Amino acid sequence: MVDISCELCGLKLRSPIIAASGVMTRDGESIARAAAGGAAAAVTKTISSAPAKVPRPCIAKVREGIISFDMLSDIPADQWARYEMPKAKRSGIPIIASVGPGPEDVSRVAPRMVEAGAEGIEVPVPSDPDRAAELVRAAKESVKVPVFAKLMNPLMQPDAVAREVEKSGADAIVAAGPVGPCLSIDVESSMPMLGSPGGVGYMSGPPVKPFILKCVADVASAVRVPVIGCGGVSSGRDIVEFVMAGAWAVQVSSGAIIRGHKVYGFLADDLIKFMRAKNYETLGDLRGKALHHLPKESLRTSAAPVEVIASKCTACGLCESSCPYGAIRVVGRLARVDPAKCYGCGLCVSLCPTHAIRF
Repeated sequence: MVDISCELCGLKLRSPIIAASGVMTRDGESIARAAAGGAAAAVTKTISSAPAKVPRPCIAKVREGIISFDMLSDIPADQWARYEMPKAKRSGIPIIASVGPGPEDVSRVAPRMVEAGAEGIEVPVPSDPDRAAELVRAAKESVKVPVFAKLMNPLMQPDAVAREVEKSGADAIVAAGPVGPCLSIDVESSMPMLGSPGGVGYMSGPPVKPFILKCVADVASAVRVPVIGCGGVSSGRDIVEFVMAGAWAVQVSSGAIIRGHKVYGFLADDLIKFMRAKNYETLGDLRGKALHHLPKESLRTSAAPVEVIASKCTACGLCESSCPYGAIRVVGRLARVDPAKCYGCGLCVSLCPTHAIRF
């Protein structure tokens, strides 16, 4: 029997899949739809002392990802407390209020959201450890519920920032915010896709997952509090990767933008199928499993030719067409490797759709 439920800082979740702060949690009704779609918890869009003036357009799809410039809520904190939070609470899932961006905003807004029913507070923090610690302290001094510190720059010393916010009392760490700044241009009009100053935005979705996965592994290795992965989750296997890298749960935003609120339930079903197929019973069986295999030095610097598992090979030819070294040829109904030419780069291992190639 597969059990994907988890407990996060005292919050009991039916799955590790949380609706991330953003456009898909922009108000109480959106959060209710996320809950109906299968989200186990939800983080509000970031609520500030004053409603944001969001530049438009503010979201664009770029290949498989999303770039956006839509971080802060344009709904006043008073409306959140009086109307949106009660609507969100009626969904029956734990609600975490994201508040910021400054310590004054945190001190003013966090208590109001908790009074309105929020069961946790998420604080977006910058890559400056001292500034990050200040924001976490402001939250801890204002509320008694768990405080989650969300690292907003996954590429800048995430382990150092994580250690500092842990010392300041963070109960969990979210790794991480979108990657940027970046730019996308509409070649038909020569205009930027976004209406922000300079046309810049921040990237999320599958293209950033490798960056976020490294951030999660670094943070999980640096702190003892739970870590939540956020960035690029689009399948059950993605969730497994994050959990194996040390995450307790994941947050999803771009996947819901692209596929709708039902994506949370689809991801949960996909996760269960993977775990059942691999004989994993709980998330604890997976958590941190990959951290023990991360080599401290190069795994090897000489070639180790790959092998083909004949029973799995479909002779699709993808390995042959993509091999930079011309080391694989499909002969009859089987891919064959020339050990003298194989460089051991591993590209074919990652590309094979049936997992028929391995070291």
